[in-house]
Amino acid sequence: MRALLSVWDKTDLVEFAGALRKLGVDLVASGGTAQALADVGIEHVDVEDVTGFPEMLDGRVKTLHPRIHGAILADLDKPEHRAALEEHEITPFELVVCNLYPFHSNPSIELIDIGGPTMVRAAAKNHRHVAVVTSPSQYPAVIAEITEHGSLSETTRHDLARTAFAYTAGYDAEVAKWFDGGALFGEAPSTTDAVVPETLRLTLERADVTRYGENPHQIAARYRVAGASSWWDGVTKHAGSALSYLNFFDADAAWRLVHELDHDAPGHEVVAIIKHANASGAALGSSLGDAFSKALAADPQSAFGGIVALGGFVDEDVAILIAAGPQADVIIASGFSDEAVATLVSRRKATRLLSAPSPEPLGLSIRTFGNMALVQNADEIVVPASEWRCVTDATPSAAQLQDLVVAWRVCARTTSNAIVIAKDAVAVGIGAGQQSRVVAAGIAVTKAGEHARDGSAASDAFFPFADGLESLTDAGVTAVVQPGGSVRDQDVVDAANRAGIVMMMTGERHFRH
Repeated sequence: MRALLSVWDKTDLVEFAGALRKLGVDLVASGGTAQALADVGIEHVDVEDVTGFPEMLDGRVKTLHPRIHGAILADLDKPEHRAALEEHEITPFELVVCNLYPFHSNPSIELIDIGGPTMVRAAAKNHRHVAVVTSPSQYPAVIAEITEHGSLSETTRHDLARTAFAYTAGYDAEVAKWFDGGALFGEAPSTTDAVVPETLRLTLERADVTRYGENPHQIAARYRVAGASSWWDGVTKHAGSALSYLNFFDADAAWRLVHELDHDAPGHEVVAIIKHANASGAALGSSLGDAFSKALAADPQSAFGGIVALGGFVDEDVAILIAAGPQADVIIASGFSDEAVATLVSRRKATRLLSAPSPEPLGLSIRTFGNMALVQNADEIVVPASEWRCVTDATPSAAQLQDLVVAWRVCARTTSNAIVIAKDAVAVGIGAGQQSRVVAAGIAVTKAGEHARDGSAASDAFFPFADGLESLTDAGVTAVVQPGGSVRDQDVVDAANRAGIVMMMTGERHFRH
């Protein structure tokens, strides 16, 4: 067997190449790969010794040669191909090991790989005779199969080729996306064009198969953008059943909300409890246990079967509090002590316990509908509280402003129409997903109960009439934040002044569908 090695990512390269040599495989290597093998004394032949032509143009041209590509592309079932190889003294390759320049790490003209994708695609095309390996993760299985059978099976070559074409497709998509964003000779892409280019190329690689989809009769999986990482890739699962589609969906919403609330709450601990992607309670506290107790008290009934997200390390004392509360489907935190895990598992073995890193920015939002897709950039809270406008005679106290910020953060991540009431840095009443803003306000008031009095409320969009606001003020709410922008804004402001409450306007709407 003869193998061509040309890799950027040299993870486990030496071990893999050494194992191939022990199996009697002849190695040909290019550039830095050849140097890595030479440094440890692994026998090989340099590509330039095969081609009879030196590497040139700063390494842009080294493997683009008939003695390389003829050896990869020859169909050995065709006598005329065998004759051509013999005429030109070309020995065929049976294995090509190649991974590409990491374009996504620093997009630029120089990191657009040419020789690598050409070799990978050539080998994948000719997979009847050539196996192509594109990731160090494939090395162990390849070595094991060659050790056992002396070669790689047709099925293995087919699977490797499928992976290879997906790999180069994802790579080309990254480059094309960069150009779609306005890249020209290394210039950075334009932000606007990067969001809505003329074409959008997206390659996804499967990361997890979920327990089931939104419903048990649906099949689902978690994918990630090829070549990119997700915070989910850094999650450690300490206990519990496999995650379902909704577990992923809701846990992501919970973890992101905790980090958004934490952004505005230095010196506080943060907990959010999520049910069907909406918060049932969220709180800032002096300790993690304090924040959990407050978030749970906001709506203990809805918390059953929900997601508990804690923005800190869970010790045994906090675990005891959680275990005494309603059953949670997922508990996610920055970490757990061994004692905390044991305590939570003793309550319910099926509960998923997840340690997680901070989430990455959301980036694009893509929703598909059959053969159509709607694309937008992520909904970020751009306008800080310091830039909100007070439009009433009354002005907010420091405590009211903090509650307004909590209500606004939670409201922005609640299904529209949404109204959220907060008091003492706890989201105590959440009205979500209503066709009428008045009804959403009524639900928030009902859930808040007596805590609505002297509370602060947020509305994800403007009040079209004063009736929604009056529902809040009748319950005792004393401060409200809303985007503004209605033709009847003055009527709503007048109603706020008659009630003697504070009203802030952000100029920024946060619908969520």
